[in-house]
Amino acid sequence: MNNEIRPLLLLVDDDETFRQVLQRAMQRRGFEVLTAESAEQGMLTAKYNPPEFAVVDLRMPGASGLELVKYLHELDDQTRIVVLTGYASIATAVEAIKLGAVHYLAKPATPDDIIQAFGRTEGSTELDVPDDPMSVERLEWEHIHKVLQEHEGNISATARALKMHRRTLQRKLGKFPVRA
Repeated sequence: MNNEIRPLLLLVDDDETFRQVLQRAMQRRGFEVLTAESAEQGMLTAKYNPPEFAVVDLRMPGASGLELVKYLHELDDQTRIVVLTGYASIATAVEAIKLGAVHYLAKPATPDDIIQAFGRTEGSTELDVPDDPMSVERLEWEHIHKVLQEHEGNISATARALKMHRRTLQRKLGKFPVRA
């Protein structure tokens, strides 16, 4: 029997298959892993079992991953939180870091990428700065998400601010992010 103390990792993602695969991978890398399928479930789990590490999906039904990041950081500001998302944007990355995440990764990310992100304590000057500007479609997507963030996720208020029909905005939000 192995009596070593393993660091506690909270994994919150609404994709059951992804959650199970990542859970097994992180257990093989030495973590004790608790899982949740929503931000609300993650908050409840963390309340009774404060984790040392957390991997939080950004976009889930119910509360967003950003709300969970804020909760986890307020619960224990030493928790190493990595936001993992298929909907990466500059606005959500900035907010995640401001709320207490140590890193922000776009899916797909490997378990080793996540572990490396936990260890990051400073920014890097070696990050490649792209030579080409973002495409118009990507700029639009980034701007929409920035305005959505400013309106705390309220679709109607965001649509009014963008002078756009609400259904048009919902259609644009339902798309995956366009390439830069």
